[in-house]
Amino acid sequence: MTDSRRMLPPGDAAMHVAKVLLESGHETYFAGGCVRDRLLGLEPTDHDIATSARPETVASLFPHARGVGAHFGVMLVPSGGHMIEVATFRSDGAYEDGRRPSEVSFGSAEADAQRRDFTINGLFEHPGTGEVIDFVGGRDDLDAGVLRAIGVPEDRIEEDRLRMLRAVRFSARFSLEIDPSTREAIIARSDRLGGVSRERVGHELRRMLGHPTRAIAAAMAESLRLDVSILGTGRVEGGLKRLELLDDQADWIDALTAWELDRGTAEAAGSPARLTEALILSNRELVDLEALLGIRQAILGRWTESSLAHRKRLAGRPQFARSLAIATVDESELCERVEAEFHGFRAEGLSPQPLIGGDDLLDAGLQAGPRFKAILDATYDAQLEGRVQDRASALEHALGLAGESGPGE
Repeated sequence: MTDSRRMLPPGDAAMHVAKVLLESGHETYFAGGCVRDRLLGLEPTDHDIATSARPETVASLFPHARGVGAHFGVMLVPSGGHMIEVATFRSDGAYEDGRRPSEVSFGSAEADAQRRDFTINGLFEHPGTGEVIDFVGGRDDLDAGVLRAIGVPEDRIEEDRLRMLRAVRFSARFSLEIDPSTREAIIARSDRLGGVSRERVGHELRRMLGHPTRAIAAAMAESLRLDVSILGTGRVEGGLKRLELLDDQADWIDALTAWELDRGTAEAAGSPARLTEALILSNRELVDLEALLGIRQAILGRWTESSLAHRKRLAGRPQFARSLAIATVDESELCERVEAEFHGFRAEGLSPQPLIGGDDLLDAGLQAGPRFKAILDATYDAQLEGRVQDRASALEHALGLAGESGPGE
């Protein structure tokens, strides 16, 4: 048996688990996204397995497996340095909380396919032969470029209302048209997305905005009337020009900032607090959001009138280049000049180490006081502007400022 700790490619690791199950006499398939991705010519990111083996059987075959939802028949099996999700074929009872079934019953592969969200995610593949097993018409929908809910769309959405947002992400990412009946069911229930936990909505939005198809997804979310439930407010302005021009590799928080600006809602009072509540932003994400908005505003409103030191301080902030990319849509000529200046600053070295600090002022005989920080800041400005070149000239400049302050300050 393969050592579960030896690193293998993800597909090989999943294949090992599948073969053990097959050789033990259990009907076993690769399931869902990995089958879909292979049919689309993409490299799967997850390799999930569906099987007739019950959780206790999986545990006996793989002693290091652990249950993450044994009630739902889901086990995690370590293999080749990866954790492979192995789920027992099941059918679901009623979804009383809009997220999980109140009860499940283990059953057949066909019943397991029928409980899933969209036909493209209800496909199975035999690990040994590569045969695709399709109980729900998912392969035809992939060929036709259609995203369709399995069975009755209203039922699938009521089972888990986050599926409305997942429909947007899948449709945008794989260039699929949402089936009319599925689309109508989403629009009719769009306000119910507000009842889904904000953590789950935020997690799904991060995946949506973190992908190069983010502008398509945002436009689709708005057309399906999901945007108010996602972001906590309606659109004020039209277009998605900032979101469309973002680099493919842009961080999701940059995309959120661009989307908010496109919607005309970014600079309203309380916007950061609104988004923090709506999407459960982390402290780092909130800092990034506020910095991106603030730096963009400083570039557009005060760059040409600002001192050289102020411009260098601004350019030295971690979010500067990202803010500049967002601001380019507003004033492209100005931002071209700012970018050229930024490259010059970077060549000289952004945010150089200050030539002097508080200890230097104390050693020179100054008493610590409220003017200390102002003196050091002004001296650093002089350093950034090239008016002081070394420690001696910086200290002389600082002592001159201290003298202007008067004794005792």
